[in-house]
Amino acid sequence: MFLENAKKAGSIEVICGSMFSGKTEELIRRLRRAQFANQKVEIYKPAIDVRYAEDQVVSHDAHSIPSTPIDAPASMLLLSSDVEVVGIDEAQFFDDTVVEVAQTLADRGIRVIVAGLDTDFTGKPFGPMPALMAVAEDVQKVHAICVRCGSLANHSHRLAKSDKLVVLGEKDIYEPLCRHCYNEAVAAERQSREE
Repeated sequence: MFLENAKKAGSIEVICGSMFSGKTEELIRRLRRAQFANQKVEIYKPAIDVRYAEDQVVSHDAHSIPSTPIDAPASMLLLSSDVEVVGIDEAQFFDDTVVEVAQTLADRGIRVIVAGLDTDFTGKPFGPMPALMAVAEDVQKVHAICVRCGSLANHSHRLAKSDKLVVLGEKDIYEPLCRHCYNEAVAAERQSREE
């Protein structure tokens, strides 16, 4: 009798790291496990992320899961009725309201799984990700492998010359680097600009 009346507790899980670290792959893995358990799952991503597909979350190694592209986090509150698990990919591209939306969903008893870059190409905390990590019950930081030395990479080094915060791209525009190689690359770029 007690179990029938018990309200399921919601939660927020954050998967963060650099580009090519497996964030989206881990998000897809968790969402597929929930689907296998016959839980009702909804997946959202920013409408601006059209790198692989408009209506799918796609990892760099081509695994995918259907998703709903949205412009504003508040849309999740309208579209997530009778849902048990909500997945959010590329959360760094949303504004800070995604934090309140994730908390509202969790307060409704929904398991919210968020994936996103924790730092931008300059190494600074990216958008709402620090706040999401602060309110999450679980945070998993995943790492890529540094393409220059083979150490664990935690930086997304931008190869393309642009000062814009958001530049969508793949291996042609970004490379994962460890702290040491990232600092060397940034110093070399600074020196070449000064010459």
